[in-house]
Amino acid sequence: MYPRPFDYMRADSVEQALDLRSESGGRFLAGGHSILPMMKLRMAAPDALVDIGRIDQLRGISANGGFTIGALTTHTMVASEGSDGFPAALSEAAGMIGDPQVRNRGTVGGNVAHADPASDLPTVFSALGATMTAVSKGGSRDIAAADFFTGLFETALNDDEILTQITVGSEAGNRGSAYAKLFNPASRYAVVGACAVVDLDDDGRCTACTVAVGGLTPKATVLGSVADAVVGQPVTEESTENAARAALDEVGDQVMGDVYAGAEYRRDLLPIFVARALTAAASRAG
Repeated sequence: MYPRPFDYMRADSVEQALDLRSESGGRFLAGGHSILPMMKLRMAAPDALVDIGRIDQLRGISANGGFTIGALTTHTMVASEGSDGFPAALSEAAGMIGDPQVRNRGTVGGNVAHADPASDLPTVFSALGATMTAVSKGGSRDIAAADFFTGLFETALNDDEILTQITVGSEAGNRGSAYAKLFNPASRYAVVGACAVVDLDDDGRCTACTVAVGGLTPKATVLGSVADAVVGQPVTEESTENAARAALDEVGDQVMGDVYAGAEYRRDLLPIFVARALTAAASRAG
């Protein structure tokens, strides 16, 4: 199918992008892998697209105690980032997105602003406790990942804001992270995805843990019960099984199904992938 007619405008700066969007009432276009398919399917019909894909100031990864990722940084750039302390789960998840064409063109900012519940990066950023920076004509504000994803394809971004960067902490010391998912073979979106961040002490006991899941819930969701099940003890087969059961209890009736995989199937898979992510994260923290 073809999209409905629309105006196309290209911005060369964040300021110009905000002006053009204010004037046109249109939508931002970054890599195009989210908005363009929706337009072709007539699921979205913006009057205008403001192309921000050539704003160089929004591209790249910089180290500043943690790491700041520009909104136009591609998935390939994230997957290949080799700096010491860069979160392993983030590179891992970025490398699992789509195919090489998608990874080379798709952007981190476009991905998280679209907030597809089956996407990988919202889950990982939620587990990492990332901070999103949004800019409007009135200034900028930082939004915690836990507050950024608000529902099915919904975020805390206001209509007059543009997402400019995402900041994550460094993976230093006895901290490890991992992402595990079962993907739809056609789209490679997550049927179930789980990201774990684990801190261990010198004796191998878990001192802190964050697990987030996606693919089966309306938005990326941090599961506090998983941390309660593993903190204070070694990450063993028994403790990960307890944590996986706790995850299943916590998601409750939030689990969604679709034509590819029903809700019950996803529920059956959840403990498996939570356990895999926890085990891998702990192995990297040791």
